[in-house]
Amino acid sequence: MIDVTRLNGKELTINCELIELVEETPDTVITLTTGKKIIVKESRQMIKNLVKSYKRECSSMDIIE
Repeated sequence: MIDVTRLNGKELTINCELIELVEETPDTVITLTTGKKIIVKESRQMIKNLVKSYKRECSSMDIIE
């Protein structure tokens, strides 16, 4: 799960496993596998970094267990 910010300033948490596409048009639009689109303040690169960080965190938890 990653935290992102809508254009109106409200924060939300999305399941990054459901992200299908991230584009900048110029706003960043996240398209989920469900077809839902979410416009956020974070850049495309920031979304990539958040997803990578989340996946690293999950991988390190697997090693500890």
